[in-house]
Amino acid sequence: MQLIVDAVGRLRLGEAIHFKNLTMFPVLNGGRIQADYLVLDEALAAGYARVTEVSETGSVPELKFVNSCDKAVFLLDGEELVGAKQNRVLNLSILAPAGKTVVIPVSCVEAGRWSHRSAAFASAPRAQYAGGRAKKMAQVTDSLRSEGCRTSNQREVWADIDLKAARMQAHSPTDAMSAIYEAHQTNLEDFVRAFFATENQAGALFAINEVITGLDLFDCSETLRKLFPKLVRSYALDALDALHQLPDTQAKPPIRERAEGFLGWVASARAETFPAIGQGEDVRLTATCLTGAALVADGSVIHLSAFRSPGAIESHDGEVRPSARLSRPSARRERRGTPSQD
Repeated sequence: MQLIVDAVGRLRLGEAIHFKNLTMFPVLNGGRIQADYLVLDEALAAGYARVTEVSETGSVPELKFVNSCDKAVFLLDGEELVGAKQNRVLNLSILAPAGKTVVIPVSCVEAGRWSHRSAAFASAPRAQYAGGRAKKMAQVTDSLRSEGCRTSNQREVWADIDLKAARMQAHSPTDAMSAIYEAHQTNLEDFVRAFFATENQAGALFAINEVITGLDLFDCSETLRKLFPKLVRSYALDALDALHQLPDTQAKPPIRERAEGFLGWVASARAETFPAIGQGEDVRLTATCLTGAALVADGSVIHLSAFRSPGAIESHDGEVRPSARLSRPSARRERRGTPSQD
């Protein structure tokens, strides 16, 4: 899609900010400063929006979003909703129209609970960790192509949370992703304090252990500032998980050069366009070792996210290529009380 090519072509990278093993390049685009929509947190806080189960019995892969505001509301891919029958994360970014009710596709991130904790959902101060978002994004793209729906592979989402919780020694009686964040809250907030949004910054490109990991880009700097702490926590959790990994000793081009190369991969990715849920178009991006998605509305790229594909490796020349062996998550054990989702 030419709109995305042009939008990415206008980007430039600011000076990198480093903390521990996480690097953030501010992505500058000189675009709009203010948005003409609300983000989820402010819509919920003002009572303009409400998120509930779709019915009394509920449905694991979907929720109901009621927007009673006279403005659209932006929901971020991976944003976590807590409460109701079980915690969920958004499967993609959505611009919910003013005064409308939409059914939104989600994934469960709390496998061991299926009972009401509250009538409606609250928004958590975090998004799904970046590696999980990348895998889920690829699954949703496959689902759109093959079945015309936006579902994840729920068993793989659960299995991935299991493995991460085990590595990071975070126990939860309901196998909730939130327990991993809570177990490492002090360290995560150190990352939040270390990173900040700069002037004219509309996006962020992150690297973990100097390996380019992912990009989130918004149509205006105001949206980035509002969602920045959630994004930092999502990448920081993966950085903590990888903190003690052995460094890659292969010689590579400077990290800034590789970051600019990643933007080139995004611009040249294959783009497939589908009608969006809510306003606009849902554009899915794929390249050899990249998975991405963009929400486009009214001639603007409202949100674009792209990730190095799970299992992809950087070679000595800085190119990103598939790993020779991609491991698959272990089989998920059955959970009591949670409806089966294959």
